[in-house]
Amino acid sequence: MTFDPTEHWKGYLAPPSIDDYSARYASFFRMRRENGIIEVRLHTDDGPYVHTHAAHNAWPRVWQEIGNDPENQVLIITGTGDKWMTGNPRGLNPQPAADLDPDHIQQRMYDGWKLIESFVNSIDIPTIAAVNGPGVHTEFAVMSDVTFAAPDADFMDPHFWLGSPPGDGQAMALQSLIGAKRVAYHVYAAKSIPADKALEWGLINDILPREQLLDRAWELARFILKRPRYTRWATHNILSRHWKKTVAEDFGFHMSHQMLANVASKSVVPDPDLIADSEARKMF
Repeated sequence: MTFDPTEHWKGYLAPPSIDDYSARYASFFRMRRENGIIEVRLHTDDGPYVHTHAAHNAWPRVWQEIGNDPENQVLIITGTGDKWMTGNPRGLNPQPAADLDPDHIQQRMYDGWKLIESFVNSIDIPTIAAVNGPGVHTEFAVMSDVTFAAPDADFMDPHFWLGSPPGDGQAMALQSLIGAKRVAYHVYAAKSIPADKALEWGLINDILPREQLLDRAWELARFILKRPRYTRWATHNILSRHWKKTVAEDFGFHMSHQMLANVASKSVVPDPDLIADSEARKMF
């Protein structure tokens, strides 16, 4: 920054630096920044990211830290290796939500709620996602201003398949981008959307070989960075305005229905019997 508040404002409290927050969240994200472009890479032990409740809890704060740092001018989000995300759905929720302590339920709901809200409301810079392979929780990838994907990337909301309403933001993002009718079928039938169809339907912007994804994202980020700062800020806000409206109008409805049903059903989510129902998905 050319303007340094510490030189002008007595008592100014600077936000945490990238050295501080990149170290704090290093177990979940690898970060690097060059000339105002910050790359955030999901990982677990420097391999493909494995989803956990602890990581899910960290995401909202990462978005806030990135948004609070004035040195961040363009954000690139990507994964590690050949998968966007992995995880063992059987191990995430070993007991029904109805058996959990109310404060535990509230924390889980809060984390999911703030993950989406923070991404949309805390980041006021252009965003680029490079989806490096298959995996769930692509909502903040497709909600980025620009989304590139590897040829084998796919996009789906598996919640209904596994016994839960699709309320955490993935279905909402899909509805906004490709339409309610398409999403209804893909949610009910647990169908994934392959990269070529995602491009055709306007869910992503381009398909690139995996080894070219980040290079293309950085090329675009450098192009964006040449424009005036106010122009970048205003353009991002114009292009992401529909997400702010969607989150304000619909997301609370989606999330509250998901949590209500998870508690009221008194079943384990994901339900082991429903996970095993993978053969039926091939019918559709």
